[in-house]
Amino acid sequence: MQTDILILIGITLLPFLELRASIPYGILNTNLNWMTVFFICVLANIILAPIAYFFLDKIVHLFFFIKPFQRWYQRKIEKTQKKIHKYVEKYGEIGLAIFIAVPLPGSGVYTGAIAAYVLGMSYKDFIKAAIIGVIIAGVLVTAISLTGNEAFKWILQI
Repeated sequence: MQTDILILIGITLLPFLELRASIPYGILNTNLNWMTVFFICVLANIILAPIAYFFLDKIVHLFFFIKPFQRWYQRKIEKTQKKIHKYVEKYGEIGLAIFIAVPLPGSGVYTGAIAAYVLGMSYKDFIKAAIIGVIIAGVLVTAISLTGNEAFKWILQI
């Protein structure tokens, strides 16, 4: 059981996967109750938000002496700005929360932290948006995983 929990947390902390991958993994591949999976993954993803923002705000600039890293970072920043700027400008925190909540690759806490940082959103506003977005994403991914799991079991019984 502890190993399953550590795996769920590990998957949740991976960029571009987060709880979009850890919840389906937990529901389909472990013996943990779906509510336990939901709680672990959502909590780990929420805890990730301040860490990601802190990393961007305090640490990432220390690596700019590495030119390939600096070029990658600038491309990532420009891509994120294009994706989210109109939503954050129009809807503020709720726009960022919805962006984080969309259960698709390329959205989530990491990209949301980059967007909030680049667009000058305060730490407090980002954390609120991240919590709302992660909870919505967790509910959506859990519902999809449970529905898909039950449908798959029903098909196998035929």
